[in-house]
Amino acid sequence: MRFRRRARLDPGQVTDVRGRRMGGRGLAVGGGGLGLGAIVVYLLITLLSGGGGLGQLAPLEDQQVGQGDSPGVVSEECRTGADANERQDCRIVGVVNSVQEFWNGVFERSDEQYPYADTVFFTDQVQTACGAASSQVGPFYCPADQQVYIDLGFFDELQSRFGAGGAPFAQAYVIAHEYGHHVQNQLGVLESIGNDRQGPESRAVRAELQADCYAGVWAANAVDTGQIERLTQEDINAGLDAATAIGDDRIQEETQGQVNPETWTHGSSEQRRRWFSRGYEEGRPAVCDTFSGSI
Repeated sequence: MRFRRRARLDPGQVTDVRGRRMGGRGLAVGGGGLGLGAIVVYLLITLLSGGGGLGQLAPLEDQQVGQGDSPGVVSEECRTGADANERQDCRIVGVVNSVQEFWNGVFERSDEQYPYADTVFFTDQVQTACGAASSQVGPFYCPADQQVYIDLGFFDELQSRFGAGGAPFAQAYVIAHEYGHHVQNQLGVLESIGNDRQGPESRAVRAELQADCYAGVWAANAVDTGQIERLTQEDINAGLDAATAIGDDRIQEETQGQVNPETWTHGSSEQRRRWFSRGYEEGRPAVCDTFSGSI
C-alpha cells in the first residue's frame, strides 16, 4: 500500500494522547477486571471489537476522553503522503483520511451528512464514554462518543504473538473495520443488536461481518479517495490473512483447544474472509446486507 507522496494528510482527524496518563486502573469489564490469564483470550476475542466489544458490554463508568490539550506528534509530523509511506502513525492518519473521505461521499450521494469521527492514539490505557480500556483490548469503536481508539503498539504485539497485523494493509483493514462500526452507528445497526450478542447467527456476529464487508468496500474504492496511490493483490491478501487470523473458530481452537459456535461474537475465519472479499469485489455498501438470510 503506497500513498501519493504529495497528498495532503489531515491530522485533525486524529487525537494523539500517547504518553499521557488518562486515569483509571486498567481495563474494567462489566464492573470487574480481567486476570492475567484471561487477558490474552480477551485480547483475541475482542480484536476488531468495535460495536461487538466495549460498546456492547454492560455500562461502565461514564467518562470520556477529550481532545488533546496540546498538539501531538501526528499534527506536527504527519503532513503528506510521503510521511505516510515512512511512518506507521502517519500511515494510520492517511488511512483514516481515506476511509472517511469515502464514507463522506457515500452519505452525500444519499443526501445525508457523514459525521467525521476522530481516531484516538493512546498509550497503555484510556478513558472513554464506554468506560476504561487498556491496549490489551485492541482497536475498538466506542458508540457513546463516536471515536475509534487504538494503541499502535498493539500491531507489534499482534504480529509477534499471532503472526498477523504487521503488513500495512492488514492495519488499514483493522481501521476500516472500526469505521464500518461508525457507519453502522449512524444507521442504527449497533443499537439494534440489543442482547443478541453471541452465537453463529447472532446480530452481533452479523454486525461484525458487515463491518468486514464495509472494510472491503472501502478497499475497492481507496485509490479514488485521492490519498492512496495503489493497492496490490499482496495488500488485499494481507487483509484476508488478518481477517482469517481473528475468526472466532481460529481463536477458540488456539486458546481453548475446541470450537464452540454458540459463544461466537465475530464470525468464523471463513466468514470474515468471505465478507471482506465480497465488499472488495463488488465495491458497493449495498452488497453488505449480513442481516438477511444465512451468513
